[in-house]
Amino acid sequence: MIVNDSNKQNQKISILFIHPCGGAFGGASRSLLEMINAFPEDSISPHVITQKGNFIKMLENNGIEAIGVMGVSQFDNTRYSHYLGVRWLILLREIFYLPFTLGSIVSARLKWKDIDLIHVNEITGILTVLMARIIFNKPIVVHVRSVQRREGRIRPAITKYVLQRCAAKVVAIDETVKKSLPGDIDAIVIHNGFILEEKKTSAQFADFFGKLPADSLKVAMVGNMLPAKGVLDFVEAAKICSEKKMKVDFIFVGDNPRKMGGMRAYILQKFHFIQDVKFEVEKRIQAYGLQQMFHLIGFTTDIQAVYESIDVICFPSHLNAVGRPIIEASFSKVPGIVAIRDPLKDTIIEGETGICVEEKNPESLSAAIEYFYIHRYEVARMGDLAYKLARKNFDALKNAILMLDLYRSIIIDSSQAASNGQIE
Repeated sequence: MIVNDSNKQNQKISILFIHPCGGAFGGASRSLLEMINAFPEDSISPHVITQKGNFIKMLENNGIEAIGVMGVSQFDNTRYSHYLGVRWLILLREIFYLPFTLGSIVSARLKWKDIDLIHVNEITGILTVLMARIIFNKPIVVHVRSVQRREGRIRPAITKYVLQRCAAKVVAIDETVKKSLPGDIDAIVIHNGFILEEKKTSAQFADFFGKLPADSLKVAMVGNMLPAKGVLDFVEAAKICSEKKMKVDFIFVGDNPRKMGGMRAYILQKFHFIQDVKFEVEKRIQAYGLQQMFHLIGFTTDIQAVYESIDVICFPSHLNAVGRPIIEASFSKVPGIVAIRDPLKDTIIEGETGICVEEKNPESLSAAIEYFYIHRYEVARMGDLAYKLARKNFDALKNAILMLDLYRSIIIDSSQAASNGQIE
């Protein structure tokens, strides 16, 4: 059989995206949706498996076929949330999700018979890589969005084994993530892409920001209220700035990722598997008397209107990573403050596009905020440089083409391998 490479280069590719990162519309979900929307028209036919929740609704609103499942089983060996001590009990949940995950992949196989390639949207879905490979027998791309833990032998060895034998290609979102992968993994970096809307005035936020003091420094955090995101560090930094009589407005955009009550919530909170971060934030705001300077404005899809109205964006996470909000805000010329060690220069340049601070350290975070508060000209200077870096590395259309070219090369290689096998 002869493979026509030119036809493979131009044909529409049917792709099954498996998104194991939960049903909330967070950073990984937004990145996946924006990547799909950035592909050239009629270049791919996207299908998605993911957990039921807000993300399913967003997919439907964008005309993307999806299968919603109770949960997609994960194996978490990221730098922040690897299994340790009582956290091993979380594996019971992932084992519980296994039949639902398997059922969703079988359903996808029966529903979408023309799948050419599978894209697993986070390395924590390592078990779905195995199942998808067996059920579909199609090439698989594994997207790595989180910094991995390399300590120990068994867990990195399992990840390495599965990737080397089941993944046609491994894609990391930046150089820091790539560096954290097990040795000998041939990963390439394709940065997240960001689609900018035309600048517009939001009545909701125009009214909100219009009521804030014109001369205050507006500092924001964006994301789900999770302990790993450093939300409580953000509140503690606000307390320090308040004690120093600094004129700073702290703005948090987001909410608890899911609402849970009853005995189930009590048990999970007792074992520290979940935390009502919003309740804790509100309690500390009251206790510290921060009502006039700390603002909770909830979840919004009109996030660019927020970026256009703030001075500094913070990502004080415990993940040792540059979060999506830092890059998004860069396109609005907003410099960032990031909790990260030894950052690589494709995402943030210390003292040029933003300031790097110590994780779990509100004093370090408040010192960076104070620097921008005192040196207001640095907000503009670093914001301009952040914009230039973002335009260079995070252009959605350019990065979508890079991913599309990767898909096509994998399909061609797979077809040629199958052809050679038949000839033999």
